[in-house]
Amino acid sequence: MTLALISHPDCLGHIEIPGHAEQRARLTTVLEALDAARLNMVSVTAPLAKREALLLVHGADYVDQVLNCEPDEGWHKLDPDTALSPGSVNAALRAVGALIAGVDGVMANTFERAFCAVRPPGHHARPEAAMGFCLFNSVAIAAKYAQQHYGLKRVAVVDFDVHHGNGTQEMFWDEAGLLYASIHQADFYPGTGQAHEHGGQGRIINAPMPAGTGSTSWRQAYENTIHPALQSFSPELLLLSAGFDGHTDDPLAQFNLCSDDFSWITAKLVDLARETANGRVVSALEGGYDLSALGQCSVAHVKALDER
Repeated sequence: MTLALISHPDCLGHIEIPGHAEQRARLTTVLEALDAARLNMVSVTAPLAKREALLLVHGADYVDQVLNCEPDEGWHKLDPDTALSPGSVNAALRAVGALIAGVDGVMANTFERAFCAVRPPGHHARPEAAMGFCLFNSVAIAAKYAQQHYGLKRVAVVDFDVHHGNGTQEMFWDEAGLLYASIHQADFYPGTGQAHEHGGQGRIINAPMPAGTGSTSWRQAYENTIHPALQSFSPELLLLSAGFDGHTDDPLAQFNLCSDDFSWITAKLVDLARETANGRVVSALEGGYDLSALGQCSVAHVKALDER
């Protein structure tokens, strides 16, 4: 089995406002931790996504707003938490391009699975708006791309970031061939992801968990709610929004998970992909804001992608 690590230095060109949680050090920490772990990965350079790829899930006016309002210096705020700096557009296009390259690679059997070490994250980005550190919704774009370019009938996104991926849910709401499943902290940012939210086609699966949730109840929620839905859907491709901010040390949330939990859920998802999708999994870095925990969890996640 070949595992690809897909990234690009341009993702460090998205410069955070001083003190912002979504900082360049997140990506350098992940890459340094993976390098130190000496994992067996093939390195793939993320291409720049084209405008037409963004239009698979985003409106033209919003796409052009982002592409055309990058500042020459300083920052241009798109929402209270999300800003453009010089270099942000290329970073976001590389993040989307990484997911597309991952889909191309697993569909061509160039590699079986891929981890996209990119930023900015994507799962809060809505069709017409930036939100929650996110500019373009990379996993949603990749799902639509897989459908349109490879004729896949069933593509699933599993999101284990502690924050609900409201953007992905919104984009998948009426799509029978796309399933979105999320396990996240309940009654928390961004305020979506209630258990009764199932979408127009019944393909939205939410497992909200209370603050303080630890390993046992989190794993049970996955086993009881998300895994059966995935088995029933039988995806031909599995995309992961891999957020590690559920770790007990993360400053932005109140779950009590450890790196072994992210290894466990990854192994479960790889096993499912082997059953239904010829093992094809493409994972994208989302949240995770304690640098030490982020490095540990990323290594645990990628080891599980590689070793199963």
